[in-house]
Amino acid sequence: MEETNIDNVLLERFEQEIWNKIPHLEEGKVINATPLIDLTSDFKECAKNLYKLDISYLDLKVYGKFDSNLISGSIKIRPAIYIMHDAIKTGKLKSDQTIIEATSGNFGIALGQMSKLGLTVVSLVSRKLQEGVFKELRNENIRIMDLDMDICPASGMKDSDADVLKATAGNVRSQLAELGFDPTKFDESIEEIEKLLAAEDIINLAKLISKIYGCFCPEQYDNELNIDAHRTITAVEIDQQLHENEDSLEDYRLVCSFGTGGTSGGLSKYMNEKYGKKAIHVVFPSAGQDVAGIRTKAKAEGLKLYNPDAYAAEHEIDFGQAKHLLKFFVDKSHNIGESTALALYTVLEMVSDGDKGKFIVVVADGIEKYRKNLEAMFKNQRIQVSLDEAAASVQDYDKIIWVHPQYTPKEAGIEMIAKSLGIDKEKIAIPKASTINELLSTQQIPEELSKELDGSKGKSLLICMAGNTSLMTAQVLASKGIVTESLNGGITNLPEGIGKNPGKFIKAATE
Repeated sequence: MEETNIDNVLLERFEQEIWNKIPHLEEGKVINATPLIDLTSDFKECAKNLYKLDISYLDLKVYGKFDSNLISGSIKIRPAIYIMHDAIKTGKLKSDQTIIEATSGNFGIALGQMSKLGLTVVSLVSRKLQEGVFKELRNENIRIMDLDMDICPASGMKDSDADVLKATAGNVRSQLAELGFDPTKFDESIEEIEKLLAAEDIINLAKLISKIYGCFCPEQYDNELNIDAHRTITAVEIDQQLHENEDSLEDYRLVCSFGTGGTSGGLSKYMNEKYGKKAIHVVFPSAGQDVAGIRTKAKAEGLKLYNPDAYAAEHEIDFGQAKHLLKFFVDKSHNIGESTALALYTVLEMVSDGDKGKFIVVVADGIEKYRKNLEAMFKNQRIQVSLDEAAASVQDYDKIIWVHPQYTPKEAGIEMIAKSLGIDKEKIAIPKASTINELLSTQQIPEELSKELDGSKGKSLLICMAGNTSLMTAQVLASKGIVTESLNGGITNLPEGIGKNPGKFIKAATE
């Protein structure tokens, strides 16, 4: 009989130092439950004061399930630690292994708890993340591989230029080498790696790197334990809290945003199995909007744990409306993040036509990571603009600056940018790729870029491949008091670039 070879020392330390600090079952009861807070009064006040909607007469109950109070600051600690516990108990994870995962932020921050036990954690992340998320990842001693791609299913770069693909693979290789991984093992799997990069499949890239180097990958986007953590603990915990108040989850609708599908999947299963009903309302930002840590509906559709048949309803919500609600609740000292604001605004839309009832909104994380972004929103500081907005105010920019640590535009790309914005191409500045890499890695402004940012109008437009690096750069510069705007969608979203092989207008940087 084969031994499982469980690392009992790691298991004991894990249970004492981490497992015992998060919600878990003991003798049929959830301990360490997060607060279930009645938001009804503030919700009604918000509706009236901000949206001129008087719902004071409605028989309404709105609770917030504040998982922002968990260690690591988000709901993602639940599945992360549940998956870790199972991995250690089954011998899949031991003290000498590295944990590697693709993450939009919060799951990676949650995995940082494992670094406190001496394990190395590597997160594959997108530069689209807000700087506050990067800061928390660094604070948790997580080793970061940053990529200029979304951490979600994507259509891929069809017929991608070979030089561009090799440069992307070279970037991943060099980052792995910097983290101490043997690059020769990477080279042995280069064909498979390039296929995943061409498909922009970062989720499966993390799995492959884990396999090549003998790491452990939690596979949060595919792992049924992600759902099970919420079915067996989160849902039971909410029901337990309601029963203590002589109430029942059976009478509530639950509203949550969509990240991986774990929360919505687990809550849906519980409601169906215990109460035989669909009660989960799943919330997405409107198409094209970036809201921290969650997916648009189009990007959710490619994920394994996305299961719309199990939901009571799906909602696509404009974050432009919800951000006012976010500020209201934060000013009321409620620790909610961007995704919770969308969920609360969803309830507001549901009750605007007189829909009464009982709601529980999952507060997936808190405001700290996003506070700078929230402050910028209400200083009337645009940080991201559409092509139409940029073209309409192009005379307000000192320069159009290309920012990317790997690629630089060809002459055809420079001409395409100039034509799309209606400017002379001489107005476009192309700093060295190494300069942008230095900015993003050190969070300090290199002298070369500082010179480019100088100008009488006091503002520049930043443009990159897909809008991710330029947004990240704009956020870093904003933290230094420098005003720039990022072109949403980047060069690949310009009219002449849509659907084209990017190798026609960009090339790998050589300096």
